[in-house]
Amino acid sequence: MASAIDNAPSQNRAVDSVSIAHSRNHDASALQQRRTSAEHNGEMHNPRLTKDQADHIEHLQHIRSRIGLNQNAPVVDEHNIIMAKDQLMLSRIRYVLREPLAEFFGTFIMVLFGDGSVAQVLLSKGETTAPGGNGFGQYQSISWGWGLGVMLGIYVAGDSGGYLNPAITFANCFYRKLPWRRFPIYFLAQFLGGFVGAGVVYANYVSAIDNVEGKGIRTVPPSKTATAAIFCTYPQPFLPKASQFFSEFIASTILLFVIFALKDSSNPGAMGKSGAGNTFPLALFFLIFGLGACFGWETGYAINLARDFGPRLMSYAVGYGHEVWSAGGYYFWIPMVAPFLGCMFGGFLYDLCIYTGPESPLNSTNFDLDRYMEAFKTGRRGGMERAGGMREGGKEMINGGKERDQGEV
Repeated sequence: MASAIDNAPSQNRAVDSVSIAHSRNHDASALQQRRTSAEHNGEMHNPRLTKDQADHIEHLQHIRSRIGLNQNAPVVDEHNIIMAKDQLMLSRIRYVLREPLAEFFGTFIMVLFGDGSVAQVLLSKGETTAPGGNGFGQYQSISWGWGLGVMLGIYVAGDSGGYLNPAITFANCFYRKLPWRRFPIYFLAQFLGGFVGAGVVYANYVSAIDNVEGKGIRTVPPSKTATAAIFCTYPQPFLPKASQFFSEFIASTILLFVIFALKDSSNPGAMGKSGAGNTFPLALFFLIFGLGACFGWETGYAINLARDFGPRLMSYAVGYGHEVWSAGGYYFWIPMVAPFLGCMFGGFLYDLCIYTGPESPLNSTNFDLDRYMEAFKTGRRGGMERAGGMREGGKEMINGGKERDQGEV
């Protein structure tokens, strides 16, 4: 969830020609640099690979860099060699999209457990056959479910960093130099993971929902039989807008502040020189459980756009109606905006008061503005090439390199 692992339009035809020539030279230079780096690292001309197989890997690395990822996928070398020799379609897709797929399934698992826990507690309320005679779960069951979902999701998404949350991804780009080019594809993967996870929970519990609400009836809070809160958050009816926002803001601030502490290798409280290390997912379980137990009642502690907006859109699609947007005085935008602001503030507080590492812009000359200016200039030079790569990347992957350069400008 929070590892710090990597990422003008022309005025006339003459300017277009200069831009195109420059971009081609830039591409050629970048390709040569990648080839030189790969040769140096022994990734090309591996004695166990033929030239065609080495070219195949280089081609997939080229696609990865064009869609915003590190050109070298986090794959064990031995598996890399097997993939290069087999050249299966599935292997190519998995190699190119390994990190986004990890973020997708990590978020998917998180929402499965989280929404599933809400569904079981809400839909079984009053069941006399349950132990205790009043349903299969209490409020703390929801805190357990979300804590376990986050922990297991991080284990699933370890190769990508296990962010599972666009606000945390954004904060790591800003404060820990995760490459900005990764943010769009991670954002999309996390959103889709939340959407699909909520869809699976709905499919599993649709009969129970019909039993509670009535077949074909779907309502949102404050209806007494509402089941929409299984999938996304709704505020308590007495909360004004300021309180709704502050509840999500403070929970998100705590979330990132503690995450940065757990990942800080210079902080003895983070369990040694490697930070929380392998215990980080377990530590996140306790953090999420604590946030739910202490700050979850008023708004449902969304603290994550992917966990709230994706499932909210899914609930709208399956028939909960426009009330999923209008409920709580159009509350839906708060879980989208407040987590970003809260996480940015939490990161600012930690870096301002505790963190001493060079990655933070607060510990850099000019607040790291030079890096952002250079990134902006690079983005302007390479934006058209990356856009072309996104359009053509899928075709290149399918055709195995026959149309390799058609997406370039």
